[in-house]
Amino acid sequence: MRILQAFLIMAVLLAAPVHSVLAQDAKRSLIIQVDGLSCPFCAYGLEKNLNKVDGIDSVHMDMKSGKATVLLKPDAHVDDQVLRKAVEKAGFTAREIKRH
Repeated sequence: MRILQAFLIMAVLLAAPVHSVLAQDAKRSLIIQVDGLSCPFCAYGLEKNLNKVDGIDSVHMDMKSGKATVLLKPDAHVDDQVLRKAVEKAGFTAREIKRH
């Protein structure tokens, strides 16, 4: 019984930092719904333009859903207008931007 209790306590203690990191990432992420993504080359062009924006750490494209998931650098804030312009520059339309 003591071994089980010790294991549970250790699992909770180890999971706490992971949860904290995931919560911080969620606060730093946003999703851009993009109209017009139809091929991998299109997605690559949009990803490239978004990665040029100051404050963006990484971009993950999901062509099937037409979504770009953007992770911001710590303590960075990127205005929605800046994101919309980067999407337009790549030849697309940002329909919706959701922040977590």
